[in-house]
Amino acid sequence: MKTLRRLLYGEVVMAVLLVTLGFIALFFFFDVVEELQSVGRVKALGYQVPQALIYVALMVPSHVYELFPITVLIGTIFVMARLARSSEFTILRTSGLGPWRALRTLLLLGMGFVFFTFAVGDYVAPLADKTAQLLKSRFQGKITVGKTGAWLKEKQAYGHYAVNVGSLAPDASMKDIRIFEFNNQGSLVSLTQSKTGQFSEHDSWELSDVERTEFDTPEAKAAHIDRAQFETFRWPTQISAEMVAAAVLRPERMGTIDLFQYMRHLSANGQSAQKYEIQFWKKVFYPLSCLVMVVLALPFAYLHFRSGGIASYTFGGVMAGISFVLLNNVMNDLGNLQGWQPWFTAALPGLIYSVISLTAFAWLVLRR
Repeated sequence: MKTLRRLLYGEVVMAVLLVTLGFIALFFFFDVVEELQSVGRVKALGYQVPQALIYVALMVPSHVYELFPITVLIGTIFVMARLARSSEFTILRTSGLGPWRALRTLLLLGMGFVFFTFAVGDYVAPLADKTAQLLKSRFQGKITVGKTGAWLKEKQAYGHYAVNVGSLAPDASMKDIRIFEFNNQGSLVSLTQSKTGQFSEHDSWELSDVERTEFDTPEAKAAHIDRAQFETFRWPTQISAEMVAAAVLRPERMGTIDLFQYMRHLSANGQSAQKYEIQFWKKVFYPLSCLVMVVLALPFAYLHFRSGGIASYTFGGVMAGISFVLLNNVMNDLGNLQGWQPWFTAALPGLIYSVISLTAFAWLVLRR
């Protein structure tokens, strides 16, 4: 059994590695072509080809995480189909390799792929993506989610706040900050605008070049507006640098713990956390799709290939892997629009393909 595992694991791991390298090389080329459009622009002064290549290289772990279930499926199908065509798998079956033992052997290998996918998606990819964004912002001047920036909310004992951060600077400082203060009755009390801001160690923000406007409440007899300017202004808040970064950066690039903490912050302040909850459960379930892929590839070892038939079956497996990724992305948006349970939305693609893979295993392997 040890010899069998060494044979299968060595063949599958090598095939998956080669397929992954092929996909990464292709995506690296596409990313380089796209980044070359930013090279030499006035807004990105100093952003040249070496910096663009470093930026694209830092995006590789994210591509590995997104593509790894597909490459696992393609590599495993190729190995299983090749073993079947050369009759090596038939010899293994006559030597005592039953369907359930073969399934357990591949599931054990799939667990290794699961841990690898989780490690890349939860630790390597978020760190590399954050480094890449900071590198690019060093030349472009900021990191932003769009023209309106990022919006956050916070409840405090004497009122609540709506906070808008325009962008993040390369040194992790904030730019173009607006803080809307409301009392417990929902009336606007003040508006604080600042050009720049820093995160303080004592649960506060240190704002610079501040313009503060205070409004009278509707209960006041004489309505008037007070305006004042400050060089520096301290605003007490529980909104941390990680929360602002979570609002500015893409949620699929965040780690599981960061997503969970940001979800709790949104829920505690009455904001919709649906998108981040879906991404959190997707982070939980997505590595498990590697198990689904190895089960889906096992029936290919029990097929009888004619001359040239291996290519068509392998192509069918490739299309199945691509359809899984497409369904995963579609369910992400569909669940967000329809308001489905986040865990159900994230788990549904894996459940569908689990049923398909187990059905194929039962029909092709156990019955035939």
